[in-house]
Amino acid sequence: MIDAIRKNAVTLGLFAVITTGVTAIVNAVTKPTVAHQTALQQKNLLDQVVPPELYDNHIQQECYLVTDAAALGNAKPHALYVARKGNQPVAAALETTAPDGYSGAIQMLVGADFHGKVLGVRVVEHHETPGLGDKIELRISDWINSFNGKVVHGAGDTHFAVKKDGGEFDQFTGATITPRAVVNATKRTALLIETLPAKLSSLPDCGEAP
Repeated sequence: MIDAIRKNAVTLGLFAVITTGVTAIVNAVTKPTVAHQTALQQKNLLDQVVPPELYDNHIQQECYLVTDAAALGNAKPHALYVARKGNQPVAAALETTAPDGYSGAIQMLVGADFHGKVLGVRVVEHHETPGLGDKIELRISDWINSFNGKVVHGAGDTHFAVKKDGGEFDQFTGATITPRAVVNATKRTALLIETLPAKLSSLPDCGEAP
């Protein structure tokens, strides 16, 4: 009886060791592929908010951390990707948060030049109501493309708002809170991007993230 228990314990132990080893091998083999695919997806997203013809640097490799709770929706560091042309900064993509969505925070990526012009916006995560607030997703609606080429003329620009608030951006039928949150977050982020070229040398890079 004791021998049988001992034999089973040894068998289970060997099985656990082999399984762990196989898992480690599979992880080591697939890790570069996963990392490569993640980088490609990130580059594709960046290209949607900062057109690649505008810059000639490796935008993913020039990544800084920006912290500004008032502009970016929370006190966390947000990744900033700087686009350069001939070594001169011409635009940037900045992760941001609209904290006041109908169903919670909306995570976004805003691309803009350093003169207040919005180049593109994408929502990367949200919990808005299907059929109403989810029109902020490009796969549902092209509403998010209405930001392309729009210029924010300072913090007091009343045109950069939804139409219900006197601005030029459409709201959704039965859902104003969601588009209002996205428009306002885009405005705040574009205005912040406008101030960043002079601060680049003092910003921590993304490798210094805790």
